[in-house]
Formats: sequence, C-alpha cells, structure tokens
Amino acid sequence: MNLLIVESPAKAKTIEKYLGSDYKVLASFGHVRDLPKDELGVEVKENYKPTYIIVPKAKKILAEIKSQAEKAKILYLATDLDREGEAISWHLLEALKLKNKDKAKRIVFNEITKSALEKAVKNPREIDLNLVNAQQARRVLDRLVGYKLSPFLWKKVKAGLSAGRVQSVAVRLVVEREKEIKGFKPEEFWVLGAKLSKKDDELKFIAYLVEKNGKALAKFDINKKSEADNFVAGLEKATYTVINIEQNESPRKPSAPFTTSTLQMEASRKLGFSPKQTMMLAQQLYESGHITYMRTDSTTFSTEAISSIKKIITSQYGEKYLNADTRVYQTKTRNAQEAHEAIRPTHFDKTEVTDDARGQRLYDLIWKRSVASQMADAIFTVQKVKIEAKTKDTFIFQVIGEIMKFDGFIKAYVESSDDEVTVEENKIPKLTLKEILQFHELIKDQKFTEPPKRYSEATLVKKLESLGIGRPSTYAPTLDTIQERGYVELIEKKFQPQEIGTIVTDLLVEHFPKVVDYQFTAKMEDEFDEIAEGKLEWTKAIDEFYQPFSKNLTEKNKEVKKDDIIKPEELKEKCPECGKILLARLGRFGKFIACSGYPDCKYSRPFETKAEQKSGKVVGDDGKMETVKQAEEQKCEKCGGKMVLKEGRFGKFLACENYPKCKNTKTVVEKTGIKCPDCEKGDVISRRTKKGRTFWGCSRYPECKYATWQDPADPKKEAEPKADDSVSEKAKDQAESPEIKN
Repeated sequence: MNLLIVESPAKAKTIEKYLGSDYKVLASFGHVRDLPKDELGVEVKENYKPTYIIVPKAKKILAEIKSQAEKAKILYLATDLDREGEAISWHLLEALKLKNKDKAKRIVFNEITKSALEKAVKNPREIDLNLVNAQQARRVLDRLVGYKLSPFLWKKVKAGLSAGRVQSVAVRLVVEREKEIKGFKPEEFWVLGAKLSKKDDELKFIAYLVEKNGKALAKFDINKKSEADNFVAGLEKATYTVINIEQNESPRKPSAPFTTSTLQMEASRKLGFSPKQTMMLAQQLYESGHITYMRTDSTTFSTEAISSIKKIITSQYGEKYLNADTRVYQTKTRNAQEAHEAIRPTHFDKTEVTDDARGQRLYDLIWKRSVASQMADAIFTVQKVKIEAKTKDTFIFQVIGEIMKFDGFIKAYVESSDDEVTVEENKIPKLTLKEILQFHELIKDQKFTEPPKRYSEATLVKKLESLGIGRPSTYAPTLDTIQERGYVELIEKKFQPQEIGTIVTDLLVEHFPKVVDYQFTAKMEDEFDEIAEGKLEWTKAIDEFYQPFSKNLTEKNKEVKKDDIIKPEELKEKCPECGKILLARLGRFGKFIACSGYPDCKYSRPFETKAEQKSGKVVGDDGKMETVKQAEEQKCEKCGGKMVLKEGRFGKFLACENYPKCKNTKTVVEKTGIKCPDCEKGDVISRRTKKGRTFWGCSRYPECKYATWQDPADPKKEAEPKADDSVSEKAKDQAESPEIKN
C-alpha cells in the first residue's frame, strides 16, 4: 500500500477517484507545525532559529498519518506546488520522524486529473529546501515585525492593533489616496462641440473643437463660461465642411490568461466577489478537479491545453476565430513564483461543473478568458474626420468613429475596466471630402478635473502587484486583515481609511519608514524570490532587516509619547455626573466620550455621529424608541443599577454600571421605520454579525425569522456576503438568528 498526503479532505476525495486500490489518501488539514501563538517563537540570537510546535488541531490527524506512513511502501507528499505547499510537506516529514525517511517522496501536479497524477507519481523528487526557506523567511520576518511592532502600537495608540509588512503598506496606500482626494482642488475647463449630420440625415454626431486659427487647443485653454461663449460666437451660422478623412483598421488583442491577481481583479469587477471569496471558490474548483492550481504568477499554458482550446474555438466559434499562431504571453513578475501554468479549466469540454451558483460563475469566467486568449484579434475600423467651420476665425472640429469590423475574441470574452466605463461604438455616417454638413446645435459642456478615485478591491490588488508587493497567496488575506483590524472600510465597493488607520499609518511613516516603504517592501519580495532560487541565505535577508529595525524600535519606545500621537479633543459639553469638561478619546472600538475627571469620574458613552446627534434616538432590542438619555435612565432588571450606553465590536449596547459584579446587557439596534415584509407586524432593525457586518432582521425574532443582507432603506446597496460570513456565525451573534436571505 502507498500513502499519499494532501492538505484538504476535498482534494483527497477527488484524488481517490483516480488512484487505484494500491493508494490510500489522507489530508493533513493544512499546516501541522507552526510558530507558537503565545510567544515570539524565534531565537534571534541563534541566527533566527524558529521554534516550531505541533498545531493542537493537527495532533490527532498527525498520529493517524504516522501510523499509516510506517506501514506504507512509499509515502507521497502531495501538498500544493507553491512555497507554502513545499513547507507543509517539509513540516510533515519533520513531525512524522519516520524510521525510514527514504521512502518519503515529494510529488507536485498543476491539476487534479488522472494523467497529471500518474505523471507526478512516476516523477517524484526530494523536498526543495530553497522553497521551504523562502516560505520560512517570510513567516519569520512577518512574526518579528508583528510581535515586535504591535505591542508598540498598543502602548502608544490603543490595544488590539497590529502591524505587518504587507498589510501596513496596503493601509498606507488607502490613507495616502484619501489625503490626495481631500487635498484635491478641481480646475474648471470647457469642452465645445457641434452637433452635425449629413444633409437631411437622421444620424447625428458630435464633433469637438480642437483648433483655432491654426493653433491646437489644450485642455485648459477654455476655462471660463465667458471664454466659451466668446469662442462659439458666430458658429451657429458657420458653414461646416469636411476637410480631412483618415481611416485605419485597428486590431485589439485578447487579455492574457488568468494569474491569481488578475482573477481576483476581474472577479471583483465582473462578479462582485471579494478576493477572499474568489480564492475560496477557486480552491473548491481546483480540489474538485475542474481548474488548474489557482496560486500562480504564470500566464502560460501547456501544449496539451492549447491544443484543447484550439479544438473548442474551431468547433464552437469557427475556423476564422482561431488565431493563426499560438499566442504567448509574457509573465510580468521578475520571477514567476514556481512558474507553472496560468489558471484554466482542466477539461474544456466541461461547461457545467458545480451546483454552487457562485462557483459556476467563476468557472465560466475562467473558461471564457482561457479560450479567448487564443482567439483571433477583434478588428475595428477607426475613422478620424476633421471639419472646418469658418467665421471671422477658422475653427477645426474633429470626430472619431469606431465600428467593429470583426468581433474576434470578443465573441467569447471582454475584460472589464477598473473605471467601469463601457466602450461603445461611435457611429458616424460615411463622409466625403469637401462635403457640407448640416448644423444642428452647439454643445458647451462645463467640466472639472476630478480627484483620483478611491481604491476598489480590484484596483488595490492591481496597485500592490504593480509595486511588486505581495504574492498570489497574500492579496486576499491582506485585504481581509486590514478590514478586520478596522484600519479601512469598504464603503460602496471603495476603500476608505478609518481614523485609526490614518493615525497608525502616519505613526509608521514618521517613525518606522522602512516598514511601510513601497520600494523596500518590494525589495524584500525579490529577496524571497532569490532565496527560492538558492541565490540568497534566508537568515542573511532577515538579519539585514531586523538589526536596524530592532535598534530603531528600542529608541522609539523611549522617544514617542502617546499624548503626542492622540490628543484628546475637548467638547463643548460638561459631564452630567460631575460637571467637568467631556473629552473625545480614541478607544479600542473607535471614538468615545469620557469625562476629563477620569479616574475620579468614570462617566463615558459612545461617540455619536452627526446623524445620531441629529436624531437623538437609539432603539432597544424590545423595539421601543428611546433617546440616549432615556436609554441611560433605565434600571437594570437584575440588580437595579443604572444602565450605561457602551459600544463594542458589534455596536452600541446598554450595560449595567455594576459590571463585572452584574453582567446584564441589552442590545441597542437601529430601527429603520420599515415594517417586516414577512410577518408585516414587526419592524426591520439592523444587527451586526460576529465579523462586524451589518444585516437587517425582524424585531419579532424568533417568532419571525426574516433576515437579509440588503439595506431595506436603499435596495441598491445590496452587499454580497463575504466567504467567511456564514449563516451559522450570524446565528451565534444574534441568539440563533434567522437564516440570512440573499
């Protein structure tokens, strides 16, 4: 009997279908060893020696694997084919402590198919320690930064914060973009055009003014209404004559096959999936044997895959849609991490592969992109026409028309735009030189320059990739982490920094510039690549970063004062209990209001937004409308103490003033003023999940189990649940809450 080890039971189940009775397949359920959670786990003075422990949840499965491994003829370590997978295999071998290590063989495969598995088993190799060390270097460096810098943030800012090489850079990008937006000063300019047509033709088109008296007009040459009026004076009576026609064919090429980052970007733009959601669904598709490995920087396909794609193009679209030559795409990264294939279907003849609607939509996206990558160019006919209008001055107008001559790859797939602008055909009639056109009206459009756009999930991933920061496996968890930490918030699909994110970023930029430096962070990624190639000793790379970082951290612990970073803001309001001035402070869950007489006076309450101040209302979980003052005048049902308004990670709540002796609490939720659509008796109220996301449900729960992700006050703001925001977690949050409807 041969034993084969993979990470997940789903992957094991798929592989078992292809291997015969001579093989037993077990799952390790991810890493079996890691650095300890409650201590640094790195011996800095012993050349950064990591101290690995058996992950508690892995002890039982590790014992089973060891038992089966000792009896097996050959032990195949078949974890994923990237650095993380290589490290898992190495940790497995170290933890198993086999009597005969020679029977352990490392195998890799890019897809879970019968042919790929048979080929892998016939071509085993040793564990690649260079790949292991590259993963180990990243893990140790991230542990050193996180465990050393996070306590500094706890002391100088507030408890519960964290810092990290990639996450802190990602937050910095969002914070700096917001500063650009706030500091942006719009500039006015005017665009002038003439609506024209052939004589007595219904097809009208707009030609724009580009030249006056032989001088080309720049963007800001017309920046006032008065100037625009002067420019167009007399043009209503001018004669519009075609003076030049240029016509060219413009080919448009298909996009490269999906890498991890481009799949995350496109799934965000086309399907509205978060990077984490995309990776979860892609993992399921891979483990079910439907797509190739989903963590890759490569844009290449195997010869067999290209052959299959060409057959599909010919059979489904026709010979003319097949590109004459095999398209080869260049990988953008310096070292395509363990460069294998791009993400593609394993069998192109399969179109319906899963009952999960979201998984099927992602598969369709991968299938179409893969096929389109080998299709013929789309051909457009581009016509550029110049039109002269004469008054006392000579004006030149220009119109550019684009008409699709051959759809080519567009028949299968078109990549989305980050700016969400759809390119439409600008149809203009067939014009001839010296033709006199019919004038209809002048167009005067006032425009303003626009600030840079906030990052979406897609554009933030794109920016990180363009800077060389992070790798395929890091983008999704990075974006998830910066939201969970409360540094940024995704509002209407755009990232906005929270106050704490701005404070931490400014602190790191001033005192720990290397940690959040774009070029330095990218350089570290390159060094990880060099370690993977065997060109750099991993401990040397760590030492060059850590020594100056550690010295600087020691100095900053002494130098930086908390009050210099966060100065309490005095409010024009006195404490209702002692009469002293109230202050706005920053706490673990954001801003709160507290008495300046603390610790003698312990009065505090959540910071109220302008909207809350205006309404002055909150809602108790009994459905009654209460002002903040009325809420705090309530008595505790258990001990008779005063109920005090507090705010935690799940929002506002009332708590007994005698805490911790009395732990009575009462949920505070927002009432929407909308009746429940299911029972028509209760009110729709907002609640929060364990992950802090808002959903809406009936105030009569558990009698009525209505719940939805969609804001009833704004149906357009429907938020698709995150991959880890399961219904069961909401149930724990809201006392066995009802099922969430999508």
